[in-house]
Amino acid sequence: MDPKKNPQIELKRNSLLYFFVGMTLVLLMAYLALEWKTYHSDDVWDVSSFTVDEDLMEDATILKLKLPDPPKPKIQAPPKIEIAENDEDITETFIEPNDVDQDTKVADIEDVAVAEEEITEEIPIVLVENAPVFPGCENEETEEDKRDCFQAMVQKHIRKNFRYPDPVKEMGLQGRVSIMFTIEKDGSIDNVRLRGPHKSLEEEAARIISKLPNMKPGQQRGVPVKVSYSLPITFKLN
Repeated sequence: MDPKKNPQIELKRNSLLYFFVGMTLVLLMAYLALEWKTYHSDDVWDVSSFTVDEDLMEDATILKLKLPDPPKPKIQAPPKIEIAENDEDITETFIEPNDVDQDTKVADIEDVAVAEEEITEEIPIVLVENAPVFPGCENEETEEDKRDCFQAMVQKHIRKNFRYPDPVKEMGLQGRVSIMFTIEKDGSIDNVRLRGPHKSLEEEAARIISKLPNMKPGQQRGVPVKVSYSLPITFKLN
């Protein structure tokens, strides 16, 4: 049975071909539109048309500088070598050895001079070899007994001469006064240093120390030296 429609007038006959042709034309036009470039016909700044006045052109000045010649190296003349004649006699110096051997004589002890070194620094009483001797402690046998006697006699001297000043007592002042003094090389008392809570207490402590008698000075290696001694005195109201 033959179809009733005429294939020559079918609308969908070449639709696919027309679609691809149309798409191709659209893509071509889009590409041309994106790649289209325009240029200005005239340049606003035409560099090639600029001209420079010849009067403004100056020739570069060429300076010729003459550098000084480098210094000539100093060449020292070689030392002159003199050849000594062999006819001259040369006396050689003989050095006698001073090594000690069994024939060397030993000097006697009495002939050796010992230099006495003067000790100028103060030595604390606990470090000195022979402590100062308080009057009345001369008969003590050992050094330790002399030190104990020294401290006992100093305490006895403080108790004997202690006097509480009336003005200080009225003000109710009390406290401890730290005392340090030096027993000189001749046995006298000097360089008294005090530190206490009040000047009046320090003055009373200084008065007590000033009444200390002269002593036999301390000795270090058999030489009289300065010896420092420190003690506290406590002022307390009953």
